[in-house]
Amino acid sequence: MFRLSVVTPEKVVYDEDVVSIIAPGGLGYLGIMSNHAPIISSIKPGKLTVKDGSGNEINLALSGGFLENSGNKCTILADSAEFAADLDLERAKESLERARQRVRNAAGEIDTGRAQAALERARNRITIVEKRK
Repeated sequence: MFRLSVVTPEKVVYDEDVVSIIAPGGLGYLGIMSNHAPIISSIKPGKLTVKDGSGNEINLALSGGFLENSGNKCTILADSAEFAADLDLERAKESLERARQRVRNAAGEIDTGRAQAALERARNRITIVEKRK
């Protein structure tokens, strides 16, 4: 087992001992188990899969950030992190449509990077909710 902490700017989302994780690294998904070699990686929008000590699988939607693993402690500093069980498909679809409109109408008056990030977050939420069903 090793300690996993998932932290956002607002709060600590998860802080427990776990058996393994599969995280959306910047260059592809990566798996981490106890005694993994030290690593630092960017995190892209995607699903974080956590296997806890009881064998339960917990899924979180991440929207980017960084991961550091060293000395049986893994810390994920995420832009946002939401438990898959808390995601609402209709709300995610509405967010996706709003983000698409912002990207389409981006004529210099909005932050295009922020609009693209919102679009990716919404797509990620929808993907995770649909796979959960």
